Parts: sequence; C-alpha cells; structure tokens
Amino acid sequence: MFKEYMEDQKYRDEDDLPEKLEGFKNKYAEFDLNDQGEIDLMGLKRMMEKLGVPKTHLELKKMIVEVTGGSSSNTINYRDFVKMMLGKRSAVLKLVLIFEDKANGSACKPEGPPPKRDIASLP
Repeated sequence: MFKEYMEDQKYRDEDDLPEKLEGFKNKYAEFDLNDQGEIDLMGLKRMMEKLGVPKTHLELKKMIVEVTGGSSSNTINYRDFVKMMLGKRSAVLKLVLIFEDKANGSACKPEGPPPKRDIASLP
C-alpha cells in the first residue's frame, strides 16, 4: 500500500515518507476498534477523548465528512486518513498532531488545580 504514495508526485518532496507512512499505519490501527479497516464514529470518539477534546456525535460526524469529503458513511478509511495526514492541515489533523506530541512527552499541561492567587495579583 505504501508504494502508491511513494510513487505519487504530490508526496515526492515529503521528508521521511516511509517512516511517516509506517507511523500513520500504527496510529490508524490503534483507533480501528473493530478491526474492519476503518475508523468509525466510536474510534474517532476515542481518539478525541485521548486528545482531551471530547466531541459530540454530531461534531464527530462533521469531522468524518471533512476528512472523507462526504464520500463515506460515518467511517474514515486508511486512504482518507493518509491523505489527511499528508495533505492540507485540517482541524482533525491538527488534533492528531497534538496527540502525537503528547505521546512524545512534549506540550504537556500542568496537572492538578492551578496555584492559589490573592486578589491583589489578579488583573
């Protein structure tokens, strides 16, 4: 399957394309909950929850339409996923990239409640 992208002129300038495709394959498999070769509504829901950005079913359906161009019925296939990851930076892609950064240990939010401040220090 990677051969298709390796030979495509659009992706010729992409740095480390084989490594990226392997990473996309692993990430895709993580959220293909029913092992059908598609990320369904629940898989996308799980992805968003792992990102710390839970979405409603309506929002998830809109995200799927954005990724697939309306060509699918509530699922994202591998080809659409790779096109999204290698193509233009959509809102979904930004969330996936944030997820990868969190997995690598960068861009972590502080845990617990914020520190106490007195009234004089407030703006």
